[in-house]
Amino acid sequence: MLGGTATVFESPLLDINLHLIQWRSEKIYVLFCVNAGHNFISNYKILKYSLSLSCQKTGSQCETDGACMASTSFIDGQEQHIRICITRDKLVPPGQPFYCLSAEGLLNTHCCYTNYCNSLDLKVPSVTLRPGLGGGFGPDGTWGPVELVAVIAGPVCLLCVLLIMGVFLFQYHQRAYSHRQRLEVEDPSCDHLYMAKDKTLQDLIYDMSTSGSGSGLPLFVQRTVARTIVLQEIIGKGRFGEVWRGRWRGGDVAVKIFSSREERSWFREAEIYQTVMLRHENILGFIAADNKDNGTWTQLWLVSDYHEYGSLFDYLNRYSVTIEGMIKLALSAASGLAHLHMEILGTQGKPGIAHRDLKSKNILVKKNSTCAIADLGLAVRHESTTDTIDIAPNQRVGTKRYMAPEVLDESINMRHFDSFKCADIYALGLVYWEITRRCNAGGIHEEYQLPYYDLVPSDPSIEEMRKVVCDQKLRPNVPNWWQSYEALRVMGKIMRECWYANGAARLTALRIKKTLSQLSVQEDIKV
Repeated sequence: MLGGTATVFESPLLDINLHLIQWRSEKIYVLFCVNAGHNFISNYKILKYSLSLSCQKTGSQCETDGACMASTSFIDGQEQHIRICITRDKLVPPGQPFYCLSAEGLLNTHCCYTNYCNSLDLKVPSVTLRPGLGGGFGPDGTWGPVELVAVIAGPVCLLCVLLIMGVFLFQYHQRAYSHRQRLEVEDPSCDHLYMAKDKTLQDLIYDMSTSGSGSGLPLFVQRTVARTIVLQEIIGKGRFGEVWRGRWRGGDVAVKIFSSREERSWFREAEIYQTVMLRHENILGFIAADNKDNGTWTQLWLVSDYHEYGSLFDYLNRYSVTIEGMIKLALSAASGLAHLHMEILGTQGKPGIAHRDLKSKNILVKKNSTCAIADLGLAVRHESTTDTIDIAPNQRVGTKRYMAPEVLDESINMRHFDSFKCADIYALGLVYWEITRRCNAGGIHEEYQLPYYDLVPSDPSIEEMRKVVCDQKLRPNVPNWWQSYEALRVMGKIMRECWYANGAARLTALRIKKTLSQLSVQEDIKV
């Protein structure tokens, strides 16, 4: 009896099966006869003892231990016939080898296992197109232009549709959110518990100005106001976030929206603004602070008075000023800074506050052409009872261009509150230089420039500022022609006394205020 494993290569035909037997590393073809109606072998016969299979090969013949293959394919629109031998190790996977697969309309392949069985001619069946489909495969079996466009444009169109749907969903969400805001504004039931229904923004500001504490509204009223403001347009951007113009009960307000990474600045500024007795006509009027969920992320809001002229920096870029306008701007800025620096003793007293980031961009111009000091995010407070300085932990630093010499060379005494006030005075002197350059006296005025514009680049480093201010001891140029006008001469003198390298030798804000008040009387200016 033959041993080994039998591998079937041909399907049973009637009651006769042809098997290839592997025995002792050799191959034997055996014909088995199966008794009809019974599942047992009644007879067998060794047909051939063979080590190889002979096949037809294109232009010749070949022998193999595997199978014969014939294939017909379309290449460049022409029908090509191939006949080859396939070795046994390439007949994988068993039962359906890759070499024996066909592709409808492109390739017709036939594998067989008898001598010269691949000598037949195969035809490639054509692909039957469904009616109504234009384009399809071309006559040469390649993609047509319609199919290529469909394959390329299909995913792109799908992506565009998804993108448009996303935009519409976002806009719908924003409109729904704005609609809810307007409903809250129009519905008095949301705030009647805290304030009268007919109270306007002007009434609210008047109440804050005449309240005993002077520290602003109660917290629950602040939240009511903040959550019923409708944002109108963006009016400014900075490193902290954005500034918007908003509407509340018929009046305009400014809404400073901090980014989440500036939470410390937001908290500090709100804390400083709510200091007892801080309210002053030349300090930006604080209304409310709140954190709001806009549906996507949490926003940190600081609501204040709205001044349409914007910052002093913007104002001076757009307009020149008269001598009267120059004195009004300078005097009001000094008045605001003097109130900020001043300590008021008593049960309802006010601590001294130093700004630490005074510059033309942090001073606003009111409708009456006077100044209001803003942006108290870096301010420090002096507690006289304990003689300590309250400096909030904050990664922000002041603007390098306006830093005093002692700040640039790090010689400032951080434990002495007067050191911070002296640094503010130095910065105020630079702001005065910006204002005075734009003064139109005798038909002459200069274009707006930042301090040290001719000595340092547009965004100077601390090292560059230290070299100019501390090492070379340079200051902004004061033109000689200013001496021809008393107001300009006084302004130039004040500037120089604000720029001393020794902070203790500089003028105080109160001294500057008194000097400018006397100048306004001399010039017959009503401030």
